[in-house]
Amino acid sequence: MPLLKPTVALDKVTDITPELLHDMKIDAILLDVDNTLAPPSDKTPYEGVQQWIDEIKAAGFSVVICSNNFHKRIRPFSESVGLDCVAMSLKPFPFGFNRAKKKLCEKPKSVVVIGDQIYTDILGANAAGMRSILLCPQSEEKGFSIWLRRRMERKIRSDLKIMKRGEKYVSERDRYHRRNGRK
Repeated sequence: MPLLKPTVALDKVTDITPELLHDMKIDAILLDVDNTLAPPSDKTPYEGVQQWIDEIKAAGFSVVICSNNFHKRIRPFSESVGLDCVAMSLKPFPFGFNRAKKKLCEKPKSVVVIGDQIYTDILGANAAGMRSILLCPQSEEKGFSIWLRRRMERKIRSDLKIMKRGEKYVSERDRYHRRNGRK
């Protein structure tokens, strides 16, 4: 299970603050696209995502999109939000993570992978020695393979108490702040 457990779990990407990333000692971010930044196959990011990207970049974080999707899908999207990208990354295998890490010139421990899938984003990040933030899927996806992966994720998400989008759960940061008397 440790390879399938995220460092932190949150509802959506816009819930991630520069303060949280600083607390995690993060310098760089690898972002998934589908169900993380935008609906699957959509060219328009979710509401608030562009502002979040601008805020994160202004706070000094390096950001690269790392997606299993094809260049045809990822390149136009990444350009529209002002980010570099690694397409066809073959997550959870290390190839794409290593290509993205080279673009960022960072050590694995200072990189966080942010995505909505345990068996690609989280497993790959943990295997590559990177930190991870698991998000709740924001849109419905169709197809047998995604249905199967979501089925396989249910137990893990249930254990993390983040099965439903918007459900209250405890992240690593929340536990840290409770132990130290902060909200």
